[in-house]
Amino acid sequence: MGNKMGVIRKHAAHSPILSDLKTIYQAADEQKAQAALDRVTEKWSPKYPNSMKRRKDNRDAVSPIFKFSTTVRKVIYTTNAIESLNSTYRELNRQKSVFPSDTALLKALYLATFEATKKWTTTIRDWGQVYGELSIMYEGRLPE
Repeated sequence: MGNKMGVIRKHAAHSPILSDLKTIYQAADEQKAQAALDRVTEKWSPKYPNSMKRRKDNRDAVSPIFKFSTTVRKVIYTTNAIESLNSTYRELNRQKSVFPSDTALLKALYLATFEATKKWTTTIRDWGQVYGELSIMYEGRLPE
């Protein structure tokens, strides 16, 4: 979800809009999230008309996350690991912009991913609870 904030996130001057956007994803339930989305859209449409129009048009994308508890939702919308991995891939692309074959590219991505995972030492807060909830919801799909 953090990724949806796009260009807005890049500028510290936009912290008020970030605070408002968080009210959507941190809402207690779907109805409160939809109400927050309406408030945010109304407030920020004059300044960010395209972004707010996309949010309103894709309001159904917000709904599925509310089947999870607050703890699981926080893990889902935290994108630090994904952003770190994308950064690793960009670095690889800067170092070598042409690959002789698709296989060479896949091998390079595999090795970059393997190296990136070595840096992932921080545990996810409340992982036991999150894993337990996901195991119940997706029985048989997660390793024991």
